[in-house]
Amino acid sequence: MKLASLGSGSKGNATLIASGTTLVLVDCGFTIKETCARMARLGLSPADLTAILVTHEHGDHIRGVLPLARRFRLPVHLSFGTLRAISHAGSRHRVEGVELAELRPGRRLQLGDLDVLPVPVPHDAWEPVQFVFEQGRRRAGVLTDLGSLTAHVVEAYRDCDALLLECNHDLGMLAAGPYPLSLKRRVGGDRGHLNNLQAGNMVRQLTQPRLQHLVLSHLSEQNNTPDHALAAVAEAGLDDPRRVRVACQEGGFDWLEVQ
Repeated sequence: MKLASLGSGSKGNATLIASGTTLVLVDCGFTIKETCARMARLGLSPADLTAILVTHEHGDHIRGVLPLARRFRLPVHLSFGTLRAISHAGSRHRVEGVELAELRPGRRLQLGDLDVLPVPVPHDAWEPVQFVFEQGRRRAGVLTDLGSLTAHVVEAYRDCDALLLECNHDLGMLAAGPYPLSLKRRVGGDRGHLNNLQAGNMVRQLTQPRLQHLVLSHLSEQNNTPDHALAAVAEAGLDDPRRVRVACQEGGFDWLEVQ
């Protein structure tokens, strides 16, 4: 199993998970043109995809999902709440011509060589989920866009071999930054985004000797820096540059193998 990112941040998110002949895209916050260009960097095309999985309906995660699925005839798996959010009257999203499959939080599904667990998370969306992927004994997790760590979330991700973990903001930078108070409260709330200290708390609860790759993701360009995020994780016990890296908005990160 291996994973890569096409980009991570408030301007667009997309993550690739591959195993054998199976290639899954988690979210797509980019236009078709941009997605094709970013996949081409990895020697891939959207035509190579098996399916698209959606975490929630916010634009930086779903902007390109339906157009991409429609053009390349790809099935889209999403929760009932997410489907409801994007298909209501007046929505900008067109679901016509797209094969939609409902996934249920906590209920596993099989996509080719990958076993997929949708994990419910606290976020300000209709029915948001994140994902744990399993292939044999290997486990890779995508965990971004949540405002707090529930016992269920910690348990679901504790034994990952690879993990994309949200480090959205530094508390001091958010407090002193340019956001209006209402947005600061939203971002920093229990259904907003994880800050560096929360991410560090999650790292403390991981089975650290097992973890091969930790990728700090969804960093705010206004309210965080890679140095701040890395420092928080180092304080939590992971300061090995061979295992810890930061995903960027422009380039994401290249393939990481899970051995």
